[in-house]
Amino acid sequence: MNGIHLFSSRRKRLGLAALAATLLASCSTLIGPRQVELPLERLQQGLDKRFPLRQRVLAIFDVELSRPRLDILDCADCISLELDTAVSPLLGRQSWQGNMLVSGRLQVDRAHNAVMLRDARIDRFMFRQLDNDYQYKLAPAGKLLAELVARDIPVYRFRPEDLRYGGVQFELTGISTKPGGLVVTLAPAP
Repeated sequence: MNGIHLFSSRRKRLGLAALAATLLASCSTLIGPRQVELPLERLQQGLDKRFPLRQRVLAIFDVELSRPRLDILDCADCISLELDTAVSPLLGRQSWQGNMLVSGRLQVDRAHNAVMLRDARIDRFMFRQLDNDYQYKLAPAGKLLAELVARDIPVYRFRPEDLRYGGVQFELTGISTKPGGLVVTLAPAP
């Protein structure tokens, strides 16, 4: 009789353990998608930490981008980024200081847990110490350099711990802009 009672007690514990495991596994579906607001100030702080960016372009120019200034545009999921620019040819002694304005659309990059500026378009690229005639002649080369450097800029990166909530791992699924910031949609990872 004692063995039968022990058997049913063990069966109850196994049943309770299976029920608890099922409940824990279904937590992610109970929590569901979340939206995280990222204000412009927080985005700007994240960008400030990643600049200046330095890159050699076409094996003949060193390009440095610094002092990023981010702005949310009126079009859907678009931003602009104004950057100070310095271009130094490897075989010359002079360098050119300037400014460029880049705009593009935002896209989530799940592999890098980041919000990226994609399809960047150079709206303005100017060197300060050049006259308008010379500026006009150098504009195509300047835009090419800027496009090579400004391609796929990370606007914001999430740390792995930022994507855990209530013991559930989340992943980036969408993004939208709003006045003064971004709204990122997260969903439980499969």
